[in-house]
Amino acid sequence: MAVVNLPSGPLTLSGRTAWETPAGPPSSRIAYAAAHVVADPRAENAPGAPAVLDWEATLAFRRHLWSHGLGVAEAMDTAQRGMGLDYAATRELVRRSAAEAAACGGRIVAGVATDQLPPGPASLDQIRFAYERQLADVSEAGAVPVLMCSRHLAATAHDADDYLAIYRPLLDVADQPVVLHWLGTAFDPALEGYWGSSDVDKATESVLELINSNPAKVDGIKISLLDADHEIRLRRRLPPGVRLYTGDDFNYPELIRGDEQGYSDALLGIFAAIAPAAAAAFAALDRGDLESYDRIFAPTVPLSRHIFKKPTFYYKTGIVFLAWLAGHQPHFTMVGGLQSGRSVPHFAELIELADAAGLLPDPDLAAHRANRFFEVTVG
Repeated sequence: MAVVNLPSGPLTLSGRTAWETPAGPPSSRIAYAAAHVVADPRAENAPGAPAVLDWEATLAFRRHLWSHGLGVAEAMDTAQRGMGLDYAATRELVRRSAAEAAACGGRIVAGVATDQLPPGPASLDQIRFAYERQLADVSEAGAVPVLMCSRHLAATAHDADDYLAIYRPLLDVADQPVVLHWLGTAFDPALEGYWGSSDVDKATESVLELINSNPAKVDGIKISLLDADHEIRLRRRLPPGVRLYTGDDFNYPELIRGDEQGYSDALLGIFAAIAPAAAAAFAALDRGDLESYDRIFAPTVPLSRHIFKKPTFYYKTGIVFLAWLAGHQPHFTMVGGLQSGRSVPHFAELIELADAAGLLPDPDLAAHRANRFFEVTVG
């Protein structure tokens, strides 16, 4: 038996992992997993230091996601954009991941932002140029661009017109349809008032004005506001051919399942942690087996809500901890020293929830690593 000595008492891991690897990507939905990066534990990955990655482990994790039929959303906030991953490392990450995707036929989108600019004030012209440079980098690498929310733009823009003045020219120069990105303040408090208003309904009108002005250049929009009702309302107003990619890590099963008026595709950080279960759920959805779809996803939701609990922007720490327990990387180290972002009780509950969801494929390994962690942190 694999027993974890949690601070609250021993836990015998169930070892329940019965997920079959699918033959290919899902046919009924498009699904991307926003992948984390694996730090080099021998490098100076301290707060404020340039990121140094373990490239083999980082790319191996992406191959794991593609093997389960999921696309990879590269260099997103899950990869610690703005929380340890600098743009030099980001550019190389996109280049290497896109080459891996081409080699295996996997889907890949990649984040375009303005984080090569120094912290502090920037003009709208500087912001537009930074976006254009990254847009070119991602397109040249061979990935589909995701126009990410920019902290610089949130700090500089005065109203919706400033956002449209940035985004419309980007759509014009893009050589392919892009994915827009709307990240809520739970994920990044610096994005307050994005799209020109702190009123979500007013901001939504600005988003729709942008999309409707050039729908042929918009593949879809990724929404991470953790508001399922708002997502459904926006989804129903999108022009034909423009997808809604849910980024709601609390309510994803019902949003992806959809209703009589449509459904959401997915671009989710939690999919990096639950890839085998997510692949099995999509396979059930493809064959019309909604009972199995609901049953498979159900135990992943408490896990996701725990990983993404407030302060939500530290969810990356839980994602990496679970990747370590599941054997996807040999250590629990993060760029920027972010492994300290969650508490011992948080990790203890994460282990219980991951085991209940069948996401610890090697219980003996998971128990061994968890016990070492608690021995060091608790004594």
